[in-house]
Amino acid sequence: MKLNENLAINLKYYRKIYHLSQEKFAEILGTTLSYLNQIENCKVDVKVSTIDKFANNINKFDKKAKLKSEDLVVFNKNHITHFSRIDERKKLVSS
Repeated sequence: MKLNENLAINLKYYRKIYHLSQEKFAEILGTTLSYLNQIENCKVDVKVSTIDKFANNINKFDKKAKLKSEDLVVFNKNHITHFSRIDERKKLVSS
């Protein structure tokens, strides 16, 4: 798997475990909604400095996370989500 695919999987995973919209998660990451959407859909390559910033900002948001930049680009099959939107997940969970 490519680095940008792993990053997309991991960012989607963290966004979903925190129950955040793309817009709110983009704000936490310190980026735009458009850019986060492009990252999650593997349409852009991301600089290492940006990945560092994302990890640091997630750690500021969740003091327990203790993420390193490498954690955002390493493949973890447990991080694969099958929901495209938060509201879809809530419907399935409450069913």
